Amino acid sequence: MRQPDYILIATIFILLSFGVIMVFSSSYVMAYKWYGNSFYFFTKQAIYALIATIIFFITANINYLHWRKFAIPILIISIFLLLLLYIPGLARYIRGARRWLSLGPVSLQPSEVAKFALILYTADCLTRKTTEDIETFVRGILPVFIITILIFLLIFAQPDFSTSIVIIACSFIMLFMGGSRITQLFALITLLIPPGIIMMLGEEYRRIRLLSFLNPWQDPLESGFHIIQSLLALGSGGISGVGIGASRQKFFYLPDQHTDFIFSIIGEELGFIGTLAVIILFLIFLWRGFLIAIKTEDNFGSLLAAGITTLIVFQAVVNISVVTKLIPTTGITLPFISYGGSALIVNMFCCGILLNISKTVTRENGTV
Repeated sequence: MRQPDYILIATIFILLSFGVIMVFSSSYVMAYKWYGNSFYFFTKQAIYALIATIIFFITANINYLHWRKFAIPILIISIFLLLLLYIPGLARYIRGARRWLSLGPVSLQPSEVAKFALILYTADCLTRKTTEDIETFVRGILPVFIITILIFLLIFAQPDFSTSIVIIACSFIMLFMGGSRITQLFALITLLIPPGIIMMLGEEYRRIRLLSFLNPWQDPLESGFHIIQSLLALGSGGISGVGIGASRQKFFYLPDQHTDFIFSIIGEELGFIGTLAVIILFLIFLWRGFLIAIKTEDNFGSLLAAGITTLIVFQAVVNISVVTKLIPTTGITLPFISYGGSALIVNMFCCGILLNISKTVTRENGTV
């Protein structure tokens, strides 16, 4: 065993600690109004962070190869959890979406489990195949594609368009890194574009989001409200920000200020310097994650590391792009920083596996 990647560890815990601070800063006004306790969201996020940290260190000390034996069972469990959302009385509806399972005092977001399950299954599936199999569409791409589409449809129907797109992106990137032919992947993506456009425009609220993205000021109090308030927060921050805790947009101007749009509050309170620091931290995570994937001679570990890195960084890219009006508004949180237990715990679980891969020494006669 070699030394763990300390740069990766430092990056993860800086993001995690910063997230807990920003959850408090962005939510204490709302928490006091709704619950009479300014520390309501902060306390819950701190507990989530503590649990996630414990899970991180546990998984970091479990040989990542052990997870390969559970690839199929974890995949089946994740699909089962997604199906439970469609049983009346089990799902918790928020803004018309059934994304959470009510489990007594806590809630679970099955899509977060499904992300990891798909990455684990894809890494295992591609590792079991020969180079000739992977380069063949039926034996290489098709098995992974079928599972990806199944999970995609179950998540899309919640509805959760943004997470379903993350699922597709991670799957295709892992197929590419696993040795699938670029021509086959390109042809498949081309075939998926028309139905993707139909699905995106099939619901009125998605069409409204697209129109508001093109011109949010056409309907500033309804469809364009989110993005306008986000841009106002970012613009108000300037270079150095108005000061941590001093945001004005969190006083019920900017919706979802502690979840989907927490990056806007960071921009307002810490300015361009604060947002740039967050972006640099995710770039460091990307660098270390793919460095681990490249250095790991074991194909399963390499693909698993690449999948985990892609999953977390791609979500960060989508969230920041939404907040800065680079893409239409969609509901996806900023990893490690946004409020939420399921996503934080799963992300830290995945990072523990990534750290364990970084510690593994590969030899000619196998992996230690």
